[in-house]
Amino acid sequence: MEATAARSADEQDIGLLERLAEVRSALEQEIGRRVVGQQSIVEGLLIALLADGHALLVGVPGLAKTLLISTLADALDLEFSRIQFTPDLMPSDITGTEVLEEDRSTGRRMFRFVRGPIFANVVLADEINRTPPKTQAALLQAMQERAVTAAGDTMALDRPFFVLATQNPIEQEGTYPLPEAQLDRFMMELRIGYPTRAEEEQIAMQTTGSAEPVVRPVLGAEELVALQKLVRRVPAPPSLVSYAVRLVRSTRPDDEAAPEVTRRYVSWGAGPRASQYLVLGAKARAALAGRSMPDLEDVRAVAPAVLRHRVVPSFQAEADARTGADIVEELIQLSRKWT
Repeated sequence: MEATAARSADEQDIGLLERLAEVRSALEQEIGRRVVGQQSIVEGLLIALLADGHALLVGVPGLAKTLLISTLADALDLEFSRIQFTPDLMPSDITGTEVLEEDRSTGRRMFRFVRGPIFANVVLADEINRTPPKTQAALLQAMQERAVTAAGDTMALDRPFFVLATQNPIEQEGTYPLPEAQLDRFMMELRIGYPTRAEEEQIAMQTTGSAEPVVRPVLGAEELVALQKLVRRVPAPPSLVSYAVRLVRSTRPDDEAAPEVTRRYVSWGAGPRASQYLVLGAKARAALAGRSMPDLEDVRAVAPAVLRHRVVPSFQAEADARTGADIVEELIQLSRKWT
């Protein structure tokens, strides 16, 4: 009987993998109605969604960061909210606040908690670095524990729950750097580059006409949660986990096995959450490709987005014009010699 149940579970997972391939194709098609190109960014967002992680999109203005996230939200049959981060935004503007109400029948006055925009499935934190750290901190509990504490009560957020944030990397006036604790809550940092010439011509043609692309939802909350659980069930070989942990530990300058580039150019490396996200990201990438088990190439593929915002370059790195992304890429290349 146990063998029969195991076969039934395996057959269900195979069916879910096939369904995931259909969902990926449909989501990419719907997103493509509004957003031209950016296939690698779309894949990164889908990996984060399947791994139940949050994503930070970084790019100069005009590269469709906000449009991409809102379009993805339209393609998901989930509750969506957008928070425009500004210097005067308060924590209660995110989590919610208590209002005093009077019961007309009894005349009694009482406080009622009005939920803020954080109580949604998909939360767009637009230009997240435009608000002070005090307000950014309102996201910390929600992103880690999927809960909000307000008015003396802790309220669980509905699942699935994602924070998808945007950030402009070149504008400094009126912005606040994201604290390391905030950055570490994001599973991936996805960097959007300029489109190719052909893509830019298509964008200009598509967005200056009268047609209004309509995006239809293709995936609901219940099915998305089922696919997230499927990703968790994807087996990760011990050798893959060991490789992911070793790669993360190679970013820490005080680790006994840290390479020279880390000791010279890194002040602080990635924590254990990065190891978890490397394994989960590899599982999600394999599942998106229809594979039942991830390999080391899946780890290497997600490693830049998982690690580069968790590596703090040293003063020597700044003096030698080395960035966190450069260091992570060199560590990934060095890690190929381990296998």
